[in-house]
Amino acid sequence: MELSNRTLGDWLEYWAKTTPDKEYIVYSDRDLRFTWKEFNQRVDNVAKGLLAIGVERGKHVGLWAPNVPDWLTFLYACAKIGAVCVTVNTSYKQAELEYLCKNSDMHTLCIVNGDRGSDNYIEMVYSMLPELRTSQRGYLKSKNFPEMKNVIFIGQEKYRGMYNTSEILMLGDNYDDEKLNEVKKQVSCHDTVNMQYTSGTTGFPKGVMLSHHNIANNGFLTGEHMKFTNNDKLCCCVPLFHCFGVVLATMNCLTHGSTQVMVEKFDPLVVLASVHREKCTALYGVPTMFIAELNHPMFNMFDMSSLRTGIMAGSLCPVELMKRVQNEMFMRVTSVYGLTETSPGMTQSRIDDDFDVRCNTVGSDFEFTEVKVIDPETGEECPVGVQGEMCNRGYNNMKGYYNNPEATAEAIDKDGFVHSGDLGIKDKDGNYRITGRIKDMIIRGGENIYPREIEEFLYQIKEIKDVQVAGIPSKKYGEQVGAFIIAHEGVELTDMDIREFCKGKIAHYKIPKYIFFIKEFPMTGSGKIQKFKLKDLGVELCAQQGIEIV
Repeated sequence: MELSNRTLGDWLEYWAKTTPDKEYIVYSDRDLRFTWKEFNQRVDNVAKGLLAIGVERGKHVGLWAPNVPDWLTFLYACAKIGAVCVTVNTSYKQAELEYLCKNSDMHTLCIVNGDRGSDNYIEMVYSMLPELRTSQRGYLKSKNFPEMKNVIFIGQEKYRGMYNTSEILMLGDNYDDEKLNEVKKQVSCHDTVNMQYTSGTTGFPKGVMLSHHNIANNGFLTGEHMKFTNNDKLCCCVPLFHCFGVVLATMNCLTHGSTQVMVEKFDPLVVLASVHREKCTALYGVPTMFIAELNHPMFNMFDMSSLRTGIMAGSLCPVELMKRVQNEMFMRVTSVYGLTETSPGMTQSRIDDDFDVRCNTVGSDFEFTEVKVIDPETGEECPVGVQGEMCNRGYNNMKGYYNNPEATAEAIDKDGFVHSGDLGIKDKDGNYRITGRIKDMIIRGGENIYPREIEEFLYQIKEIKDVQVAGIPSKKYGEQVGAFIIAHEGVELTDMDIREFCKGKIAHYKIPKYIFFIKEFPMTGSGKIQKFKLKDLGVELCAQQGIEIV
């Protein structure tokens, strides 16, 4: 086994030549199917269309959509011409979208109508770029977003100032193939191909730069740990804008020549029907997804016997749930641990590991990486069985945070180790258990939520004197957001006031589920807030107030 220097475009063209008529992308619910050859041709046409509208090597192209059929087309089109695909969370609201577009120096933004439960993406983009309503396509001049030159609607509908997919394909048809081939030759596996935004302890989202080499190899090794071949069919119902979807699923299939059975938006019935109809051999999901599938009233109507493996990750995986998945869905589930900054996999349990390892640990480190448990105080490696910070060095470490060398230096130490902020223990067999977090990050059903970001947002409410945000244990999501608020003297605030202020301004999963009005925070003798005590305080206050924790 060795690392590959192929780009994503190289991999796609390899399978288009090796297994041209084999199915690569399948949407079973609408019977939409692309062979490797057909998909590769569509990608080339879109790539030429992007070149025709000025998307050059190094330009940033935003992709704001659920798992629609052309999501992967635009990803690979960017990869072939050396552009960077900036993935945008489908739950983002106006302020989050504008921050990301400005911070990333976005050149072109690709969008759909909008995700379920969200604002209309079209109107949000027009609000951000009012000049678009009076601009000819390709001639956008935005006062507030000077780098932004194009907006593409992924679909057939036409909107003022925007290209649509058909127009991009038509421009591609008229673009010289030789020019595309020349551009392809300039692309290196060490170029940034994907940028994902993740927040840090400062609360300001940062663009994590990931190369072809980072994500293709991480996806390949992920598949090797589950013994993937080109005969496998993976049902992907996790969002592509996360590393779970775009790396652990898509890059796994890309590097193994496997079929990727897509689900546009998670629906347990569509997942079950897709597995049944396509005879999928693997299935991914966060714990809440598997719970929804197993508990669906029509579960027993579908044949799950084709399944053999998959990944459950994104938050803590309950033992009983792992047992049910193995017994009722016939899968040997593995777990992957990591973070966006490590592409994302650092450790993974293997398909041949016994149940205890797969259920109670996050497995052993990936090949070609060094995972260490380091004492946060001394920087020394911890002995077996001693808790410390999970750190990683290897091919999978990010290139850095976009235009943020200070944050990059803070995340990667002088020896080249990325510090995760998570606490873990290595056992005598080389497997790791995650035991807690140094950072205050909340993980709600696979979504990473950074308290400082929400705190800064809530500080805009003039009646709030001080606020701290922490995770409250949740049976369904692992954790929910809890806000501990100290109001100014003499003012009145209610839970409803806080939620109404948040509604439509920040993603739904960031809106506090539990809101507590308190007089003071738990403090140290030196006057520092003991944030780790807020979780227990939240549970205690829920009990006192008769609030059920769900």
